[in-house]
This record gives sequence, structure tokens and C-alpha cells, in this order.
Amino acid sequence: MTALTDDRMDPRTDPEDTDLAEEELASRRRRWPILVVVLLLVLGSIAVLSTGFGRDPTVIDTVLMDQPAPPLSGPTLNGGTADIADYAGQVVVVNVWASWCVPCRREHPLLIRAAEALEPYGVQFIGMNTQDTVEDARAFMDEMGGLPYPSVLDPDGRWAVEWGTFGVPETFVIDTAGRIRAKRIGELTEGWIVDAVGPLVGAP
Repeated sequence: MTALTDDRMDPRTDPEDTDLAEEELASRRRRWPILVVVLLLVLGSIAVLSTGFGRDPTVIDTVLMDQPAPPLSGPTLNGGTADIADYAGQVVVVNVWASWCVPCRREHPLLIRAAEALEPYGVQFIGMNTQDTVEDARAFMDEMGGLPYPSVLDPDGRWAVEWGTFGVPETFVIDTAGRIRAKRIGELTEGWIVDAVGPLVGAP
């Protein structure tokens, strides 16, 4: 009797099939590290976003926080000169503004009230008029009623860069040791001024 032969019944594996299987397995192993990296990046992004959603966007950490305040001096809007170093030992509030800034216009009355209310506590306000022209800045002050404190001119933005600003308005609070203790990006509120300045001067 002649034995029947059928390749489909041969229990041996085709060498080509074995090579294909091994290549597919190797390909999967190569993809695993990439998938792990992508997963870690996604999880990291979710973590950053989840922590950021609960933070006040007007309060930004800065490398200058708790560090000595940068210098600030030069001609002022009223024709004089000012130097932040002259107020060593006092709490100083530095407000960065420009005549073309809409939030600066809105917060201007509050700055006047705050400067006058905190003067008895020895708090000194200083303005930094940045990326502006003298003519436009003076027209702004004429319209808004002026300021009871000096405002240093910074037409080319040099001082703004030195202070690490992102735009206007921005406000910094410097303690009696000359260190930056608070920073706000955007329009001021009375509550922020009270919280940032009050503890430094013992104001109620």
C-alpha cells in the first residue's frame, strides 16, 4: 500500500512561517519602549494640567520671588528722577503699566487710593511706565488724575526685562529687607493689595 502524503497534514512548521512569527514578535518588542514613553508623557501632561486648573492665573511664580529686587531708577514722568534704592527699609509696591493698557486704566483709581491709604504705614509706591511714549503717558495721567508717587520711564522695556515681566499691568511687593514677596499679573484688586502688603506692615 502506498502511503498517502499531504503537506497540510505535516506537523512540521514551515521555516518561512517561523521567520515571520519571530520578526513580528521582535517588532512588537521594539514598539513597547515607544508606547511606554508616550504613555508617560500623556500622564505627565494630565498631572500638570490638573494641578494648574486649581491655581490663580494672576499669581505667577517667579525666579525672583524671595530674592533681592532688581534695581529701578531713572527719569520720571513728572520730570524728576527716582531710585528704588532710596526707599531701602520700606515696603515698596512697584506697578508696571502703559498708557495703551486697558486694565491699567481700570486699576488706576485703586492704585491712587491704595498709595494714599498705605502712606501712613510707610509703604512707597513706584510706577514703571514701559514700552510707551512720554507724550502718551502724560496724556493718560492728565485724563486719569495723575499719581501721588513717581513713575520711572522705561520706553525701551529694559527695566521690564530686568524685572522679568510678562506684560502689563504687573505689580510687585518688596519687603523691608528689599526682597520680592508677591507678584501679580493683570489687574489689581483691593483684596490682593491687602493680602500682599498688610502682613508686611501690620496693617489691619
